Amino acid sequence: MTDPQAPEPIPVERLRFAMPPVHESVADERAYRKERLAGALRLFGRFGYEEGVSGHISARDPEYADCYWVNPFGVPFAQVGAGDLVLVNERGRVVAGRHHVNQAAFGVHAQVHRARPDVVAVAHTHSVHGRALAALGELIEPITQEACAFYEDHVLVDSYTGVAVDEDEGRRIAGALGACKAVILRGHGLLTVGDSVDAAAWWFISMERCAQVQLTARAAGKPVLIGPRDAMATRGQLGTDLAAWINYQPLWRQISRAEPDLPQ
Repeated sequence: MTDPQAPEPIPVERLRFAMPPVHESVADERAYRKERLAGALRLFGRFGYEEGVSGHISARDPEYADCYWVNPFGVPFAQVGAGDLVLVNERGRVVAGRHHVNQAAFGVHAQVHRARPDVVAVAHTHSVHGRALAALGELIEPITQEACAFYEDHVLVDSYTGVAVDEDEGRRIAGALGACKAVILRGHGLLTVGDSVDAAAWWFISMERCAQVQLTARAAGKPVLIGPRDAMATRGQLGTDLAAWINYQPLWRQISRAEPDLPQ
């Protein structure tokens, strides 16, 4: 029986979502990417993804495709503003900014950016549940709707060769990633990519949560897998970078309103 007092549902075709902006100039797009990068770093700090000086998010410069912006070495995620970011070229040289760059950020991120011209941003930190899953040498299983976004779209690097500070290790990781959105590095953690800072950050946050759910479910019993057909169909709905961008917007609103000094 229909409640006569209930509001009339909004037809699906009338729903409107915020969409990624189109910028009028390279300068505007650069400022936008840097602000979103600073916001993502502060969110990662809030979520406890920081481990000493480890961890980094990078964003390709919109004008100089072989350069990328990245968080400075030794500056806490929670204190990074857009003005603190450093611009690094593919040789690891800081070409803009007043801080040093994390050599691990150069070693891995430069190779991923070089191998994937479609990628704008790369995220890698030493989050707790990502490291726990990586220690098991396992992939994200399709046991939840969110996990299906990664179904057959992430890979495992099933070896550990120490701190990734050289180009060969970066090339190995980039080669394993291929066309996927994420890689699990055994003994190391998670790495995600996206066609925007928002997408790469969302994939990392979502993947970390999926790892937590998977580990929790296994501790309680035997997780029931979603079948391949349904998992693939769900990935088609939720696994695009646009879907990631949309999912990330509530987090962006939260951090941008709470910390209006992000552009500084």
